[in-house]
Amino acid sequence: MTSDDSRRQEKRSAWSGFSRIIHKLGSPPYCYSLAGKLIPWAGGLGAIAFVYSIYGGLILAPPDYEQGQSFRIIYVHVPSAWLSMLVYAVMAICSIITLVWRMKLADAFARACAPIGAAYTFLALITGSLWGKPMWGTWWIWDARLTSELVLLFLYLGYIALQSAFSDRRTAARASAILAVVGLVNLPIIHYSVDWWSTLHQGATILKMDSPSIHPSMLIPLLTMVGAFHLHFLTVALINVRCEILISEKRTQWVHNLGTIK
Repeated sequence: MTSDDSRRQEKRSAWSGFSRIIHKLGSPPYCYSLAGKLIPWAGGLGAIAFVYSIYGGLILAPPDYEQGQSFRIIYVHVPSAWLSMLVYAVMAICSIITLVWRMKLADAFARACAPIGAAYTFLALITGSLWGKPMWGTWWIWDARLTSELVLLFLYLGYIALQSAFSDRRTAARASAILAVVGLVNLPIIHYSVDWWSTLHQGATILKMDSPSIHPSMLIPLLTMVGAFHLHFLTVALINVRCEILISEKRTQWVHNLGTIK
């Protein structure tokens, strides 16, 4: 066998292994079982991260020299705002897979993400208002970032409404997937709004080209809180996915067999 034949054989083997993984991930029973195994790990690690972040952010971190104690809302506002966009991006990617490859599990994961993302977006708006009152002197102002974040909440609610508007799950999946993909244009608007327009929001303080504009005693609890929110999202999404799988597969034999397992 020549070296070219060997390379082609390796490529075929790698593609075969990748195909087997995709085939497994497309299997509802496999994903249902896998999600059940991951939930305790993600939930446990998330709980540990939350405890450390709350202690570090509320007790160990010193007051801000300008904002005083009110800056501590950053430990809820920043992770929820970040996750509001990340969850929508995940939901939109799953929607693209649903439209192109018609994978039911992609639609199930998108359905699972929608209420979580809506909750994060609502939390970001509420904590932003609570933070804005002492800093800006007002609960709300129609600047670019606040408005685009509100639009994101409406996109989540519209997706959820479309999923419930049709009795046929396939029709609902296509309609809501189209809305999710179109709504992707709002994500760069949210992210770059402080650079494109004059807003009350400050610029980036963590993801900067040189170094974060925040002291490590404040930054480390914030980063661990972001990680805790990611683990929370993963935990709840996996729980929701298992529920969606049971709903979509309720007439199959393997779901009926779950009731006989001790």
